[in-house]
Amino acid sequence: MLLLLVRHAHAGDRDPAQWPDDRDRPLTDKGRKTQTRMARALRELELIPEAVLASPWTRATQTAEILDRELALGRSPIPSPALATDPDLDQLTGDIASSGATGTVALVGHSPWMEELGALLLTGATDGVAIDFPKSGVLGLEIEQLAPGQAVLRFFLRPKMV
Repeated sequence: MLLLLVRHAHAGDRDPAQWPDDRDRPLTDKGRKTQTRMARALRELELIPEAVLASPWTRATQTAEILDRELALGRSPIPSPALATDPDLDQLTGDIASSGATGTVALVGHSPWMEELGALLLTGATDGVAIDFPKSGVLGLEIEQLAPGQAVLRFFLRPKMV
């Protein structure tokens, strides 16, 4: 399975007056434009996920919706609360299995948890490798099962590269 770990697009700074609950903070215009470019790059590289799972937080869901639209997936993103907290491989395994996907799956979440998930899958420890994971970045990992230290790094696509 190819996992596309995607950090949500730019959502601007926290603003408790506008969004008392930070989980409701939406993407900015800059974030939407950058994520659209990244999704188009994935399409050009033929990295099309069978399913997109996303943190239920607004900015991650909006990022996943851009992936769905630009990649013409025709499937709404699947909410995965496990992508809005410390890596829980059992929960993520269940969420991926429920999606029915067996090939390429996109997981859209937040920093620092996406970095920790990538490190855990690559090295076996959430702090096993430091990952400078920019907003809208995509980390491509090949893995047979979600288990610590079992992933192989295939690529790391950063917005400044496209």
